[in-house]
Amino acid sequence: MKEISTPARGHVVRGRVFVWANVVVLGWLALAVMLLALHDAFRVPVWVALHALLLGAVTNAIVIWSEHFVVTLCRVPGPPPRRLALGLTALNLFILIALVGVTTDVAVLAGIGGTAVAVIAAVHTVHLLRLKKVALPGRFGYLTGFYGTASAALVAGAVSGAGLAVGAAHWYARLWAAHVHLTLLGWIGLSVLGTLFTLWPTTTGSRIQQGTITAARRALPVLTGGLALATGGVLAANVWVAAVGLLGYATGIAVAITPLWSRPRGAAAWMLAAGTGWLGIAVLLDAVRLLLAGTVEGLPEVIGTVLPVLAVGFTAQVLVGALTWLLPVVLGRGPAEHKASADVLARGWQSRVLATNIAVPLVAFGWPASVKQIGWALAAVSVATFVVLALRVAVPAARNRALTSEPGQVQPRGTTTGVLAGLAVVVVAVALATSGHSTTSAVPDGARTVDVTLSGMRARPDTVTVPAGTRLVLRVTNQEAMPHDLRLDSGESTPRLARGETALLDVGQVRGDRRAWCTVAGHRAAGMTMTIRVDGGHRHEPSEQDSRDAAPALDLAASPSPGWKPRDAALAPATGTTHRVELRATEQDVEVAPGRRERRWTFAETAPGPALRGRVGDQFEITLINDTTMGHGIDFHAGALAPDGPMRTLSPGERLVYRFTANRAGAWLYHCSTMPMSQHIANGMYGAVIIDPPGLPATDREYLLVSSQLFLGAPGSDAQAGKIRAGQPDCWMFNGMAAQYDHAPLIGRTGERVRIWVVNAGPGDTTAFHVVGAQFDTVYREGAWLLRPSDAAGGAQVLDLAPAQGGFVELTFPEPGRYPFVDHDMRHAENGAHGLFTVTEHQ
Repeated sequence: MKEISTPARGHVVRGRVFVWANVVVLGWLALAVMLLALHDAFRVPVWVALHALLLGAVTNAIVIWSEHFVVTLCRVPGPPPRRLALGLTALNLFILIALVGVTTDVAVLAGIGGTAVAVIAAVHTVHLLRLKKVALPGRFGYLTGFYGTASAALVAGAVSGAGLAVGAAHWYARLWAAHVHLTLLGWIGLSVLGTLFTLWPTTTGSRIQQGTITAARRALPVLTGGLALATGGVLAANVWVAAVGLLGYATGIAVAITPLWSRPRGAAAWMLAAGTGWLGIAVLLDAVRLLLAGTVEGLPEVIGTVLPVLAVGFTAQVLVGALTWLLPVVLGRGPAEHKASADVLARGWQSRVLATNIAVPLVAFGWPASVKQIGWALAAVSVATFVVLALRVAVPAARNRALTSEPGQVQPRGTTTGVLAGLAVVVVAVALATSGHSTTSAVPDGARTVDVTLSGMRARPDTVTVPAGTRLVLRVTNQEAMPHDLRLDSGESTPRLARGETALLDVGQVRGDRRAWCTVAGHRAAGMTMTIRVDGGHRHEPSEQDSRDAAPALDLAASPSPGWKPRDAALAPATGTTHRVELRATEQDVEVAPGRRERRWTFAETAPGPALRGRVGDQFEITLINDTTMGHGIDFHAGALAPDGPMRTLSPGERLVYRFTANRAGAWLYHCSTMPMSQHIANGMYGAVIIDPPGLPATDREYLLVSSQLFLGAPGSDAQAGKIRAGQPDCWMFNGMAAQYDHAPLIGRTGERVRIWVVNAGPGDTTAFHVVGAQFDTVYREGAWLLRPSDAAGGAQVLDLAPAQGGFVELTFPEPGRYPFVDHDMRHAENGAHGLFTVTEHQ
């Protein structure tokens, strides 16, 4: 098309800026390939290379070419060259700051960079909208709609990305999913599809039909609405809204490409066709896998598959295809030069297209690591080959443009130098930033390297023995979904590693015994530690610091803290047949003994968590939200279902909907399902579900007592975990506080029938529930009636329960008085597991 290939007269200086801007795009592409090549050898995270591609190369290409198309096709004046150059320089500077900030975990830099990119995107949006107002009436007015909407999506995507970097723990998973969709489907997807209406006909040699213009105007609201629904769905954790939005976006793609279709001809057309096809596949795959997962909590796994498809199959391929066609437009100064540049860029294109499209399924799906490495290598080689070819024609053209100008044109000083300097800073700084949190980015010469894997609450090997003076480097890999890290006793540490991520940890010269552990709360205490021993060096001896988490002894005779309120032990009757409850995993300071408050992990801010009650056949829908900074899950013994999905560990900010049917009666335990479970239960993450036996008669009063052990100390500390493993609690208690019902006795009256439900949460000891001075005429334990009032000759004195067992007893008090209740294991009773019934005369 003449409108695209022939710049407006008087824009030669602006053309030089465009040439150098495209060199910057190629520089980012080269950097992405370099970082990808360093991934295996130097353990550079793949996401760094992806951001160099997406945020660096693609964002620059969209900004410069969207402005070019609007100016050229809508016949409006472009911005001054100097302003364009300054804007691109600022954009790249802040992209650099954002990448360095996220990679080095400097939240201030990440926030500044992300916010600034959002501001620049907003300015770009306003600029395009202003151009639309002054544009001559024409067929291509839809371009500003696509580019403006895409820029708005980038603003939202940049804001969400900055929010992730500066610390949005509770919303992390949802913000991350929104960030991915806004940037890839919004900023990149809308920009590509808007450009495709014009670019595709030029690459295939066909004319732009009126039906194509109509399709463009129809497709934009469908695409925008689908993207808005998908983003809103993931932010609201509504899987159905998100899936409907994605299907709407897929419909918009179909509306856009259907009138465009014609047989591809040449390198650019084939790459554009294949890339757009992968976009549609990725969106449909995203929607289908999200529906199969059933919850938004499955988004990390879903996006883990979709993101490589979008990055390699769609984004990289479309960018290379577009540049293959467009670079000769700005590089050539005549038909011969144009054709020469195009011939160079098209060399070996069939092999490159084949390699890229073979690479996509290899990097996206669950193949072994070696197969994925082959896929990444194919993608890297394909892009690298194009970059080499493009630089061969772009750099000489840029130099020639810098040395010549039309008569009467004044070349802006510093434009070329500034762009080149900015590119050099980008390459050097981002390469340095890839070392991230690790204390080394490569294995030093002469160092011994030991591979350490983290999984199952263990570091393997847990002991490494080396000669004194050895320079030691640990190559640490996390092999499970739960995040882990490894910290040395001297302070150096790896970053927090997701599944499959690896980091190098430089121990230095080992001259004495060293220790290392995972710093995630509770993991060190659970046994995720390792020791580095030396032959001929000194041994580590316990220090005062090793016992700093030990807690002082309890005074059970003390008074509760001011403002203390006891746990209400009264159990309300079952109502309704569907029970919907929201439980938030939180960390709270709670009263665990008279006058002693300690930090505990809780469900719904209480330990134990809220009591749930229903009947056989009732439906339960529990929404668990992890509002902490560590992983938690939940396990309901009252339901029977495969634990793989509903009992999985949720990362901070994630939520889960746990549904089950109460098919059997009993007093059931629920508790955190995250390892080590003993610590999570001991720190308060437990509760009871009461399912009434059919025909259960009413009583005058009902109480629920949840028995448990108390282990003092900081949750997850070595001192506390040692006591848990040794089975040495500091005391025993009912309903989360030792001796609380001595200070707030339970109430009864003579002649009243009282039912007392008891559940033993453990995590270790048995419970022998007994009421002093009374006898039980009814005993129900673990779903079975052991004693009924009709058994006139029999009675019971104790309800004995192993950990996780439950049941109830019934009794009537014979006369007024104070009736102690205890765990009749006297060690337990004398150390907190006791309380009182205050019984008055029946009126």
